Amino acid sequence: MFALHAAPLVNHVHLAAAWIVQEGGGAMATDPLGLWKAMGWVARTVVIILFIMSGWSIGVMIDRWMAYSAARKQSRAFAPAVAGALRDGRIDEAIKVAERNKKSHLAKVVTAGLMEFKAHQDSPGAIPGETIEASKRALERTEAIVHAELKRGLGGLATIGSTAPFVGLFGTVMGILNAFIGINNSKATGLAAVAGGIAEALVTTAIGLLVAIPAVMMFNYLTGRVEAFDVEMDNSSSELIDYFLKKRGDVRR
Repeated sequence: MFALHAAPLVNHVHLAAAWIVQEGGGAMATDPLGLWKAMGWVARTVVIILFIMSGWSIGVMIDRWMAYSAARKQSRAFAPAVAGALRDGRIDEAIKVAERNKKSHLAKVVTAGLMEFKAHQDSPGAIPGETIEASKRALERTEAIVHAELKRGLGGLATIGSTAPFVGLFGTVMGILNAFIGINNSKATGLAAVAGGIAEALVTTAIGLLVAIPAVMMFNYLTGRVEAFDVEMDNSSSELIDYFLKKRGDVRR
């Protein structure tokens, strides 16, 4: 009895499947080249823009990674060497050590402070209190410059991370629009009428997300490293000012 009632349903399913296959006119391409050929010029433009954004973001990631790694490596070698030189009162030697580690963020800051302090010390008419203040201002200026250098490119990375999904969404909207145009032109409602437009929409959406997600993740990671560098520069500046104050006290005694 169940088989008798189920037979008409099975026949309807077979007829629907045959109609869908007939409307589709064959299998749709799923490889990247086939999808590219099936896209309209708007979807292709969106994909090209997204690939340019992806290339830019990857370039920034590599550049910042190399710069931060070099800064970290040279700072680890610089810190103990300059501390030993200052402990012995050899400011000239400390400046030379800093100049040998030009990629270190700490070396750039310390060099500016030491050179300003030494210039005021060597000046015959220098005011003792002004020497510390001038060194402090030099340290603050250099910190601001180094901070800007460390953040170079991160603004573009944040822009790509926030706008890539919307660029992909534009391709999605155009793909859906093409699907409706396909329905209108073919006067049919089968999958063949909407398959091309839906494929464009899904591909552009996926590429937009693939571009945005790594950009956002790396922006947050690199921003965290810059903040850590800022803390290290602040600590080094504070310790250097304390050293200058102690040095001035020793001179007075």
